[in-house]
Amino acid sequence: MKFKATFINREKMFSLGIEETSSRLYVSFPVSNRMVDYEEYYEIDRLRFELFQKDVEAAVAFVMKCRRQELDELLIQNPGTNRGTTI
Repeated sequence: MKFKATFINREKMFSLGIEETSSRLYVSFPVSNRMVDYEEYYEIDRLRFELFQKDVEAAVAFVMKCRRQELDELLIQNPGTNRGTTI
């Protein structure tokens, strides 16, 4: 998979982008476990992708649900057994 960020919000620590192989849109944020820092990627539709670029608060509300692992069904890659915690 090849993830390409097209919108980055450093203050709120999330990004939007496209997975270039499948053309799926995503929101991602950093997580960390004892071994490595990495990103979790959650698939979003075109409407959310466009909304989140204009409305940061809507994006943050969505990202917070993802960080609480409430939307794991949208994960593009399933985490391993040593799942990280949000940074």
